[in-house]
Amino acid sequence: MLRFFETIIVPTARETPGNPPSGLLSFYWFFVRQARGLFVVLAAASLLVAVVDAAIPVLMGKLVEAVTSSTPQTVFADGWPLISGLIGLVLIIKPIVTALQALVLNQAIAPGVTNMVRWQSHWHVIRQNISFFQNDFAGRIGSRVLEIGHTLRASVVSVISVVWYLAALGLVTSAFLAAASWWLVLPVILWTAAYIGFLALIIPQIRRGSRNIAFARSDMVGRIVDSYTNIMTVKLFARPEEEDQFVRESVDVHTEKMIIQHRWMSLFSIGLTLLSGLLIAGTTWVAMRLWADGAIGIDIVAMVLPMTLQISGTSARVATEITQISDQVGTVHEAMETIAKPIGLTDKKSARPLKVTAGAIKFDDISFHYGRKGGIIENLSLDIRPGERIGLVGRSGAGKSTLVNLLLRFYDLESGRISIDGQDIADATQESIRRHISVVTQDTSLLHRSIHDNIAYGRRSASRAEVMEAARQAHAVEFIEQLSDWHGRTGFDAHVGERGVKLSGGQRQRIAIARVILKNAPILILDEATSALDSEVEAAIQSSLENLMQGRTVIAIAHRLSTIAAMDRLVILDCGRIVEQGTHQELLELGGHYASLWARQSGGFLDSEG
Repeated sequence: MLRFFETIIVPTARETPGNPPSGLLSFYWFFVRQARGLFVVLAAASLLVAVVDAAIPVLMGKLVEAVTSSTPQTVFADGWPLISGLIGLVLIIKPIVTALQALVLNQAIAPGVTNMVRWQSHWHVIRQNISFFQNDFAGRIGSRVLEIGHTLRASVVSVISVVWYLAALGLVTSAFLAAASWWLVLPVILWTAAYIGFLALIIPQIRRGSRNIAFARSDMVGRIVDSYTNIMTVKLFARPEEEDQFVRESVDVHTEKMIIQHRWMSLFSIGLTLLSGLLIAGTTWVAMRLWADGAIGIDIVAMVLPMTLQISGTSARVATEITQISDQVGTVHEAMETIAKPIGLTDKKSARPLKVTAGAIKFDDISFHYGRKGGIIENLSLDIRPGERIGLVGRSGAGKSTLVNLLLRFYDLESGRISIDGQDIADATQESIRRHISVVTQDTSLLHRSIHDNIAYGRRSASRAEVMEAARQAHAVEFIEQLSDWHGRTGFDAHVGERGVKLSGGQRQRIAIARVILKNAPILILDEATSALDSEVEAAIQSSLENLMQGRTVIAIAHRLSTIAAMDRLVILDCGRIVEQGTHQELLELGGHYASLWARQSGGFLDSEG
C-alpha cells in the first residue's frame, strides 16, 4: 500500500508545463493543479477527521447521561450501543480516516509534490539566458529553487489539514450545538467573528514581515555564498574584514526584520490565548445556565466542554500554522522573482534543428547593444568560408566576445542576420546551434564531477577509451594519472572540486580542450584557449589544436597576436566595427591599425594604451 501512494507522483516525469505565472495565487495553482486529485483527497480526509472529532464529544455526552441515569448493575446493559459506538469510532473509523490522510500526505504529497516543484523550477531556470545568471548570485538562485518545493507544498498542506480542518470542525460542532440549543451556538459565532477579525488585523502584518525576512535572508545567503565562491580572491587580497562587513550588513538587516516580525507573532499568540479563554468561559457559562433552567440535559453539558476545548486547541494550532504559512508564502513570493520570470530567449515555435554540412558563417549587417542606445556591435558584416580559420583582433570592449556570443545565440540580434550554411540561426533551435559549435574559453570552469565526466561532457556516448584518447591529445593524461580526491578516487575517477578548484588554470584548460576534441564539432571557437598555459605546455598543445582545426571553420580570439598570426585571415575590430581584415603579412604591409597593435605589443600582448 505504501508503494502505491509513493508512486502516484514521479517528480521528474515531466518538464515544466509552460512559464510559471507571476501572480501569487496563479503561481500556486500552476503547481497544485498537477496534483489536484491528491489535494482533494487530503481535504476530504481532513473533513472526515473533523466530523469524527466532533462526534466523539457527542457520544461522550450521551454516555455520561447513560451513566447518570443507570445503576452500576445495568449501565453496561443499557449503554452498550453507546460504548460500542465510541470504541468503534476511536479504534476503527478514526484510525482508517487518519491513515488515509497520512498516506496521502506523507507518502504522496510530501516527497512527490515537493520535488516536482523543485524539478520543474530547476528545469525552467536552467533554460534562462546567460544574462539571467550574470545578474544574480548563483547561491541565491539555487537557494530559491530548493526552498520553494518545501515552502509551497507545506503552505498548501497547512491550509488544508489545519485551517480547513478548523473550519470544518467549527461547522460540524455548530450543527451539533444548534441541534441542542441555538443559544449554545451564540458564543461560537461571536468567537468566530472576533477570531476572523483578529486574523484579518494581524495576518497581513505577519505576511508582510515574512516577505521582508525572505528577501533579507536571500540577500544574506547570496552574500555569504559570494564570499565562499571567491575565497581565493579574499585570501589573496587579505580582505576578511571587508567580507565581514559585507555579510554583517545583511545579517543586521535580517535581524531587524525578524525583530519586527516576532513582535507581531507575540501579539498574535497573546490575543489568541485570550480569545480561546473567552470561548471556553462563554460556552461553559451558557451551557450551565441552560442546564440550570432545565433547557438542556447533562449530556449536552458534557458534550459542550470537550467540544469547546477541541476548538480552542485547534485554533491555537492554527495560530502557529498561520504564522508558518505566512512565512512560507513570503518565501514563495520572494522565490517567484527567480522562478516565475519568463525565459528571456526562446526558440520559435517553428524552430528546426540546425544542419551543418560545410560550416560557412555569415554575419549580415548585424547590430547589438545589450539594450543600450548604441555601441558594442554596429552594422557589422562578415563572411567566413567553410573551413576558413579566422582570427579576431581588438582591444577589450571591441566586440570580439560579443560576436561569438551572438553566433552561439546567447542573445538575439537587434537587427541583421546570422546564418550558418545559409540557415538563419534565429530559425534554429538553440541546442542544435551549440551542438555544432565547440568552444574553449579563457575562463574555464569545470563541473564538480570526475575527470572522466568532465571530458565526456563533450559527447555523452563516448567510451572510456575515447575519453582517454581525447585527454592524450590534449596532453592531460600525465597529470590526470597523478590526481586523487578526498574519497580516495584516483586518475580519471577523481573529482575536481567546485569549478575545478583542485586543478591549476593550465590543467583546467587542458581538460576543456580534451572535452572539445571529444565533441568533434564542425565549427570551433577558441577564446584565449591557451592563455592559462605555460610556454612548454602551450607549444605541445598548439600541435593538437592545429590537428583539431583541420577541416573545421575556426574563429580564434587572442590578445597575444603571435598565437593567431598564422590564421587564414585576421579581422580587426574596433568599437564594434571591422576596421581591417587580411593575412598577417598583408596587414603589416598595410601599416594600419593591426600594424600599430603589432608594434605596440609588449611581451606578445596588446598595449591597452594603444
